[in-house]
Amino acid sequence: MNEVSKPLRGAAPAAEDFIAKGEYVGAAFAAREQAKLWPRVWQMACREEEISKIGDYVTYDIGSESIIVVRTGAMEISAYHNVCQHRGRRLLEGCGHATRFFCRFHGWSWNLDGSNARVVDEFNWAGELKAEDIKLPRVRTGCWSGFVFINMDADAEPLEQFLDPLPEIFKNYQYQDLRYRWRKRVKIGCNWKVALEAFDEDYHVQTTHRQLLPLYDDEALALAQGKHGMYVLAPDGISFGMRSPRLDPAPVDFRQNVHEFIQMMERDLAAITPPYAVPVTQRLLSELPEGASLIEVLMKYGALAHEAAAAAGVASPVLTPEEIGRAGTDWHVFPNMVFLPAPDGMLAYRARPVPGEHESCYFDIYSLVRYPADGAPNPAQEIYEDYREHDNWGLILTQDFENMEQVQRGMRSSGFTVARMNPIQEKVIANYHRALREFIEN
Repeated sequence: MNEVSKPLRGAAPAAEDFIAKGEYVGAAFAAREQAKLWPRVWQMACREEEISKIGDYVTYDIGSESIIVVRTGAMEISAYHNVCQHRGRRLLEGCGHATRFFCRFHGWSWNLDGSNARVVDEFNWAGELKAEDIKLPRVRTGCWSGFVFINMDADAEPLEQFLDPLPEIFKNYQYQDLRYRWRKRVKIGCNWKVALEAFDEDYHVQTTHRQLLPLYDDEALALAQGKHGMYVLAPDGISFGMRSPRLDPAPVDFRQNVHEFIQMMERDLAAITPPYAVPVTQRLLSELPEGASLIEVLMKYGALAHEAAAAAGVASPVLTPEEIGRAGTDWHVFPNMVFLPAPDGMLAYRARPVPGEHESCYFDIYSLVRYPADGAPNPAQEIYEDYREHDNWGLILTQDFENMEQVQRGMRSSGFTVARMNPIQEKVIANYHRALREFIEN
């Protein structure tokens, strides 16, 4: 039995919330992922706005695979394996616009529908080269909330079924209307799962992001949602604007706390809250009495933010308190995407293994908010080989990056054998590892 196909039964510890270190540092486990996970699972490749015109394309690379995702019609997106059917050269890199896919080795080309457009000196094959045999191999696509997903497995379950329960929970959020505020990619010296897991739980806030505690109740309840997972903060789902009970008791002016929290998040993260909704927090101090409850402050902020959106020409969805509460604070979309939802914005992450380097990953970060129909900035993606190359991550992300590589280094130690996940606050991590093992064992 070869290394890739060896069964994993017994490789993980008995406790369901414990995860063997080999799932992070083991080459054998990474090989199983490459063979059994990535070719068979739905994964987010891009946003629809990245390929808004017919012929716009993005290449999505995962392990040894590369996929062309291209708009082929006003309402149609197609995907193909990014490989010339002559000698195997990759056809495209990055993103751009094309009327045909052209191989720079011998000049073969393909139409946007994947059919072959030209074989140089095709007569040399004396009719043995069949059109059906040299079309680009097709990959399945699906869209949800403006995200384009791909799956290389023709027999995989439909995307809507795979994502359950997310489509129902976010059906009124109109996330397809969000646009990039900024987007960045960085290579990090850790396994792709280590990177994602820094954003799968709030348990680390009390140490890593301690500056938040005067303005934020950080204790979370994590919930498995099939193969996906999410967490909510505080017993009633209200967290920001509070004071963490981890700190000594002190009087709280909820007007000031909500104002300071949103201002801090804008300064240190520039995500989730749209820029037009940030200045209105100052009005909380002047338009509400000093003793206003947190609920009163948040309701007022919601009304002011809605007013600011309308003034900016932005159409916001009408959501009930129940819908906002059910959306929670943070979602892990199996296998490699995390997002933090808000009514008018989203902070999203994606991690992918670097080919041949199972202890390194490419980590993508997206800030998405609502803009007027003609006012989205359409920023280019910023790409860095090391997070230290860039001085504008903000304090929160920099603190997270500092943990990631140190976790990977520590996991290599002979003194570390298993990750002991908090069964209440880190259940999301244990749950997706369970789903991951199911994928690569079958």
